[in-house]
Amino acid sequence: MTDSKKNLHQDTISQLHNFAAVGDAAKLKALLSRYPSLINAAADNGWTALMYGARNGHLEVVQILLEERCDRSITNKSKQTALDIAKLWGYKHIANLLANVKGGQVPNFLSNDVKEYENYFGLTLLDRRSDKRTDSKWLSKKQSHPTTVYILFSNLSPLVTLAGGIGSPQQPEVKLCRLYYKDVEQYMNQTEEGTLIFLGVELQFHMNLLAACNGSVLQEDEEDRLVAWFALSIDSASAEKFQQKHEDCYFLHPPMPALLQLPEKEAGVVAQARSVLAWHNRYRFCPTCGSATKIEEGGYKKSCLKEDCPSLQGVHNTSYPRVDPVVIMQVIHPDGNHCLLGRQKRFPPGMFTCLAGFVEPGERIEDAVRREVEEESGVKVGYVQYVSCQPWPMPSSLMIGCLAVAVSTEIKVDKNEIEDARWFTREQVMEVLNKGNQHSFFIPPSQAIAHQLIKHWIGMNANL
Repeated sequence: MTDSKKNLHQDTISQLHNFAAVGDAAKLKALLSRYPSLINAAADNGWTALMYGARNGHLEVVQILLEERCDRSITNKSKQTALDIAKLWGYKHIANLLANVKGGQVPNFLSNDVKEYENYFGLTLLDRRSDKRTDSKWLSKKQSHPTTVYILFSNLSPLVTLAGGIGSPQQPEVKLCRLYYKDVEQYMNQTEEGTLIFLGVELQFHMNLLAACNGSVLQEDEEDRLVAWFALSIDSASAEKFQQKHEDCYFLHPPMPALLQLPEKEAGVVAQARSVLAWHNRYRFCPTCGSATKIEEGGYKKSCLKEDCPSLQGVHNTSYPRVDPVVIMQVIHPDGNHCLLGRQKRFPPGMFTCLAGFVEPGERIEDAVRREVEEESGVKVGYVQYVSCQPWPMPSSLMIGCLAVAVSTEIKVDKNEIEDARWFTREQVMEVLNKGNQHSFFIPPSQAIAHQLIKHWIGMNANL
């Protein structure tokens, strides 16, 4: 090689290293397209382009070099690899990338130890006793039993009362009105079939009874002692007449945020009842052939009355209440110290929350998370970790809460999906959580899984 060619070669390597050091990904990529053989070229100190990118925290540069199959095992004269350099300078997101973190491996700012969370709408007073749904004789007997509890709904709003009432030294608590057969008998006779739902039996009483029987199977007389719960939906005219007779009760609406006032275990009962009643409201006829249907299994199944309907052959999801899976994700910046939150136009001014979206047919949870985040914000996501879930009866969603680690940081908001999305620092979020500082933004209330995902991230990163 002549001196002029040697100098040109060295100048090109210096350019490559400089582009990597300053984070100019476009020029780096263009240079590599012309001189692909220089990707692992080292300077006099043994440093490669990958090392310079890792030293200065340029994620996109590192990604490009890895995609071009650079050698990450090369060491400099100090015996350091690019991974060693990224760790030394605290670039954990780049260290994870260089360590080849994939779906089964956890980025080092996440925890493998994810405890089970109990979210609002997820706790309940009841054992559903789904085995009793097909026992029509037992259900019929329980409907008129004096201890059976009824909760009343009108337009999917539950009947509630204020515990403590006006003049109480404590703030009155919103609680479900627990009615009995004598209270609702006239409405049951007037109500169309299909508005009565068996919810289950009182869990604590059931457990106490099992304990008294040393855990053995309950006998018929013991089963008779179980306290059953039913949900009954009535029309608006009947609801108005009922309220006139029971002035201490009222129907809780609109559903959001009114339902968030209920005690946690009662909220779980409402979530169950409201979702099933909403299904009955929306699916009044057979979805397969359009014929009339009959209600079976305590309100949890609809069968077509047309004898030759295909829905009567085999198991069909048209015959059972639907649940709509929704992914909701706390997206974490590659550095582990920022999170991505967004807002829709319909939100109160200043409210930001986790991104969310429906899971599509045939789609994995992880892929739904990645798709929804990129569609709404333009941010690409790599590692996804499940945290917890939450029934959300608006009318029948299941919120699947995840942490998602971003592999890109540029935000390009899809205005059709959301209005705005931003990266927030851990300190900003802690300020809102701990001090209630809402001058710049605020997050959903503690009953929402988004709030719990954000708190989970804050706790997880407490050592950063």
